[in-house]
Order: sequence, then structure tokens, then C-alpha cells
Amino acid sequence: MSFGERQNGRKIGELRGKGEKKEESLNRQKSVLLCSLRRHLLWPLIPQRGYRGDSPTDSGKDVLEIPLPPWQERPDEPLDTKRARLLYESRKRGMLENCILLSLFAKENLARMSEEQLNRYDRLINEPSNDWDIYYWATEAKPTPAEFETDVMAMLREFAKNRNREQRLRQPDLEYLFEPPR
Repeated sequence: MSFGERQNGRKIGELRGKGEKKEESLNRQKSVLLCSLRRHLLWPLIPQRGYRGDSPTDSGKDVLEIPLPPWQERPDEPLDTKRARLLYESRKRGMLENCILLSLFAKENLARMSEEQLNRYDRLINEPSNDWDIYYWATEAKPTPAEFETDVMAMLREFAKNRNREQRLRQPDLEYLFEPPR
């Protein structure tokens, strides 16, 4: 094969490649258009689930409520086990705001809390079914119900004020578990 034939072969190959690329691009565009069209045509026919808010016209019939087991005090749980469990539960909340707030609060306070305070903290973080409630109470966005208005709630509210303007952007590392309590 001569040099000219090879050059012509490359040009033909390049042209085929460009044609194939254009065809792939058109196929992608067609696929996106079909998906969009299906979504707009079928969306009104699919029953929608979810929470739409507290509007007066909201019947709440479409909200799926999963019942949580009731909170139970654990009177025979050893204090070290209770502190370890509460530390874990403070870190693993399901919403970042409470993970950060409660894990930092737990780091600073669990080691020096009395057994009664630990029980009140346990109830505070485990009895309400909505984590946003805990967050709103701690930040004073909503009033705390009387059954949770305790010295532990006051400690958490004071902690949430962050009077020292510390940067609280992530949970503490677990190395502090090996440090002696202050």
C-alpha cells in the first residue's frame, strides 16, 4: 500500500468516525427527548407520594407514617455501656445538622453527666420521632414541649448557641475517646 493510499484510508476512516459520532449524538438526543416526553405524558397518571407541607388543604392521606417502637428506659444498663450507646446514637442521626450538633455536645458532656442526666439525654434524642424537632428545640426555633424541658435540654440549647464561635463543620474524630475526661 502506497503512502497516498494510506492517507486516503485515514481520511475515509476519519470521515466514518465523524459520521458515527454524529449518529451517536443524534441517538442520545432522541433518547433524552423520548424520556422527557414520556415523563410529561405519564407524570399526571402516576400517583404521587410524599409530604407536601402543612397547608390547610393538605389531607395528609398521602403521607406514609412508619410507626417507631416506643422509647424505653434501660435502668439496668451499665453507665459505660450507656455512654457508649448515647455517643453512637448522637453521631448517627440521619440528618447532618443533628449529627454535628449532638456528636459535639456528646463529646463535651457525656463523660461528666450523672446517670439521671444520661437518662434524660437518652429520652431526648430517642423518644421524639422527628429529628427536626430536636434540632428546632435546641436552636430555639420552636418551643420545647414540657416533657423535654430539662436541665439537659438547657445544656444542649446553651451548647447550640456556640458563644465561643467555634467552627462546627463536622463531627469530632473518635480519638478523643482515648483521652482522659476533663
